[in-house]
Amino acid sequence: MISASVIETIQFYHLDPMNVVWHGNYVQFFEQARCALLDLIDYNYPQMDASGYVWPVVDMRVKYVRPCRFGQKIQTTATLIEYENRMKISYLITDAQTGEKLTKGFTIQVAVEKASGEMLFRSPDFLIDKLEAMN
Repeated sequence: MISASVIETIQFYHLDPMNVVWHGNYVQFFEQARCALLDLIDYNYPQMDASGYVWPVVDMRVKYVRPCRFGQKIQTTATLIEYENRMKISYLITDAQTGEKLTKGFTIQVAVEKASGEMLFRSPDFLIDKLEAMN
């Protein structure tokens, strides 16, 4: 499968009153890795828009294994694990130095035709062809 990773250092503004990363910020870490993955396949949000489709997130899960802390370098990896009928992307956040697993999750996005607002039950053929050529 196709994967991309980003590395980030946890900043003060990521923290909650308990001095660990606030749970909602993990979604931003996922988004950064997802954008790196979509750039890799040349189908990030501008290309989606130009293709006539939008891809809203319709489901998301996050499993918090260990907290991220101020100054910690984390690596977030996004892996495309399904694309025929929807885009399912799995995420893994690890400590960039030790490799310790910190958080995991996934998102599901579906194709919606921009002009009609109709959801497709299958990914557009051009995207399937593009991804199969990459594998």
